[in-house]
Amino acid sequence: MAESNRMKDMPVNKLMIQMGIPMILSMALQAVYNIVDSAFVGNMRVGSEAALNALTLVFPVQMLMVAVGIGTGVGTNALLARTLGQGNSKKAAKVAGNSLFLGVIIYVVCLLFGIFGVKAYISSQTANAEVLEMGVSYLRICCVISFGIIFFSLFEKLLQATGRSLYSTIGQVVGAVVNIILDPIMIYGIGPCPEMGVKGAAYATVIGQVASAVLLFIFHVKLNKEFEHGAKYMKPDAGVIKEIYAIGLPAIIAQALMSIMVYVMNLILKFNPAAQTAYGLFYKVQQFVLFLAFGLRDAITPIIAFAYGMRSKKRIQDGIKYGLIYTIALMILGIAITEIFPGAFATLFNAGQSREYFIGAMRIISVSFLFAGINIAYQGIYQALDGGVESLVISLLRQLIIIQPLVGIFSLFVRNGQIGVYLIWWAFPITEVIACLVGYVFLKKIRKNKVATLR
Repeated sequence: MAESNRMKDMPVNKLMIQMGIPMILSMALQAVYNIVDSAFVGNMRVGSEAALNALTLVFPVQMLMVAVGIGTGVGTNALLARTLGQGNSKKAAKVAGNSLFLGVIIYVVCLLFGIFGVKAYISSQTANAEVLEMGVSYLRICCVISFGIIFFSLFEKLLQATGRSLYSTIGQVVGAVVNIILDPIMIYGIGPCPEMGVKGAAYATVIGQVASAVLLFIFHVKLNKEFEHGAKYMKPDAGVIKEIYAIGLPAIIAQALMSIMVYVMNLILKFNPAAQTAYGLFYKVQQFVLFLAFGLRDAITPIIAFAYGMRSKKRIQDGIKYGLIYTIALMILGIAITEIFPGAFATLFNAGQSREYFIGAMRIISVSFLFAGINIAYQGIYQALDGGVESLVISLLRQLIIIQPLVGIFSLFVRNGQIGVYLIWWAFPITEVIACLVGYVFLKKIRKNKVATLR
């Protein structure tokens, strides 16, 4: 029970650093999967630009699979942490078991899409036969063997909810290392392995994800002793599932809206494959930076949720304060890196004809990281304090209500060359600033209604 005692007694600023660093590393490594794939396929001897474009087109579906897995995990994380904070180990076992049942359902849906829906999806974004073939091959493999990323996401959150974030990071590191080692071997054909190109990148990715999931399953069974394990706890419980998704559904929608936004951007930029590819490459860099905020959010949520279960006003307030301070520091670092080294990232991906568009996107959109990070921290705070609606509203503002009309308006000028495309990039900082102002209003409301009333 030492981990639960740590969640209860350790000063929040130290606890958040101790839990946050492994989670930040874990999320950063998760973003590495796509960056590594793009870097290696961008340097293929034949068809590298088509391959980069193909990976850009498949990215929204990859994000969607991760969204559903992580969103379900976020709901499990907050509910499990709160339940343990209340000392209810019997319900905690049901929460963990039902999350794994949900993982099976999610995988079946991904499998069916991988078999029947991939070609129609890719063909909606491109008419290039080479890009279509590469995109279908890559995405089909990722969907059919998606159980790795789905169950990794769930076991990761089960370990984080009990304060064992270090072990989830170990699993993530193992998966990332496996992916990085296998990428050049399977893409280029090194040693006895045949040259597989884009298919090799897909296989390297899913093998790394499966390795992470298996390792975290072992850690979960061996280390999470605060509650019982067993197939009987996987029996669907409508009440528990409802509670998981009351918290997790906004997180799923938030991530799903990101997928929709990238898909819409791909459609808008369809007339210019170079700009389309540039946005896809930049998004992977952006995801790497914002995943630092997501990692810290995954420390903020269980810490505040546990404190809320304890009804400790001081620990909740400390969680909010330090969560925002640390997030701002991380995002300032992210802005500095992306503003100083855009050319280095373009060279890493061998961006080719997309280089100027890519550098322009990085220079402009990176300005939004500070406000985007604060919005992500807000959502972690809301989720911990039963503020699912507020979290959902922020997601809708950031990914749909504000950004899509702005992009649509700015896209009217998009055919005026690079200047028109650069105008689209400015929609992102504008959106994040507006959403951040709304988020601050929500935070004041939640602190007044949920925290100030505790005794």
